[in-house]
Order: sequence, then structure tokens, then C-alpha cells
Amino acid sequence: MKKSLSYKIARTISTICVPPSFTILLFTFFAFKYEHDPRKILITILTAFVFGFTLQIILFILLRRRGIIADLDVSDKEERTMPFMISIIFYLAGLLILVFAGINIVSIGFWFCYISNTLIVIFINRIWKISVHATGAAGSAAALTFAAGTVGLWLIPVITAVGWSRVKLKCHNFAQVAAGAVFGFCSTYVQIYFIYRWFGHG
Repeated sequence: MKKSLSYKIARTISTICVPPSFTILLFTFFAFKYEHDPRKILITILTAFVFGFTLQIILFILLRRRGIIADLDVSDKEERTMPFMISIIFYLAGLLILVFAGINIVSIGFWFCYISNTLIVIFINRIWKISVHATGAAGSAAALTFAAGTVGLWLIPVITAVGWSRVKLKCHNFAQVAAGAVFGFCSTYVQIYFIYRWFGHG
């Protein structure tokens, strides 16, 4: 069956704007904003690239090939728990690297949110299929807002496009997308705020 142009656009947006993609962009920005030591810049970017992007994508591909994940959108919410748990292990490894390397507390705080938010999503997912795409996009907007003020608002169109794509692809309904966005932004911003306040210089 031939897909419509809007469907193809939605598929492209959904594929490009997976949470790991935002990880690369945000941590590259944080690396150059907060770090002055070239070694720390490199560690920040490499940690994001390896543990926040590459391993996450490889994990998805492997689970997909083995049939543990039935389709590209992980339509069955019961299939989400295993990849989420493995992702947390990757995030924990990355967190240890960032902490021991003495990376800026804002970067560490945002990275910690990957662990905590994923854990919360696992529990929510037991009864309701909240949108992880929307959570990832909005969480990134929250981190950027904390770090750079109103610049983070430029991601609102991206969040909207991501939400539209997930509804268009019939992966989620509007409520699941909206809840993912609100949860992602609020949870991430609050956590970074308090982590910075308690362990940073605020």
C-alpha cells in the first residue's frame, strides 16, 4: 500500500528525532559551553556518543533483528521494558565516567535525568503507553532552557513536530504525546535545578 506524503514526513521526523539524537546535540553544546579543558570536552562528547547514542541504536537494532521488538515503533508497550532496563545500564556507565572525569554538574544533572526519567517511564508504561519520543524532545528542551534561557524555547516546534509524527503514525494518541512532553520537560528541569543547587555553585 502506497504511503501518503504526510505519512512519509511523519516517519522521517520520528526516525530522526529519537531521544539518542538529542543526546548528541545537547551534550556537544554542553561540552563547549561548560568545559574549558579539551580533555573534558572530548570526554563529554564521547560519553554521549558511545553510551547515549551508539550503544542505544545498536541495542535497538539487535533486539529488532532477534524479534524481541516486533516493529520499528515498539508498538507493544510490553516490549519496552527490556530495552529500557538495558539502556539504564548504559546510562549508569556513562554517569560514572562523567562524575569521575569531573565534568560540569549541569551535564551530569542532565545525564542523571536519563536514568531517573527512564525508570519512571518504565513504571508508567506498565499501565499506559506514554510517548518516549515526546519525553526525550521535551526533556532536551528543558535542559537547554536551564542552560541557555529562552533559547530552549526554539525546540517547541521540534517537540510539536515529534508529537504530530507519533500521532500520525498511530503510535500514540494526543494524550500520550502531551503527557510525555509535559513529564519530560517538568521532570528534567526540576531535577537539573535541584542537582545544580545542591551540588553546583548555585
